[in-house]
Amino acid sequence: MLLVDTNVLVDVLENDPEWADWSIGQLRAQSQVQRLAINPIIYSELSLTFSTVEALDKAIENMGLSVIEVPRPALFLAGKAFVRYRRQGGTKSNVLGDFFIGAHAAVSGHVILTRDTRRFAAYFPSVKLIAPDISA
Repeated sequence: MLLVDTNVLVDVLENDPEWADWSIGQLRAQSQVQRLAINPIIYSELSLTFSTVEALDKAIENMGLSVIEVPRPALFLAGKAFVRYRRQGGTKSNVLGDFFIGAHAAVSGHVILTRDTRRFAAYFPSVKLIAPDISA
């Protein structure tokens, strides 16, 4: 299972001049070998670019994405990663979406397709990332 990070989906939906080709290519290639999915956190982040839930659901369906739930152990792990982030000088006061996504992948053994590897690599080093600067 491959979790598709919000930034990759926004690249496609907004036809980002720098990243759309890479993101589309990765989605096509990865869909041939694994199931593509998002979780409720990615769904929520993605909702910022849509005016209705129906439009968002249609886009998700058109991209061949499944929406899968985050297991409770992943929610716990996200909180623990956030505590580590704060102890290391992080300034955000709420658990960040990347911690939920990374913890979900870590607990469930999913791969993440993303362009932003910084937090995933730092807090969830066991998670395999597919990104522009990391070979697939």
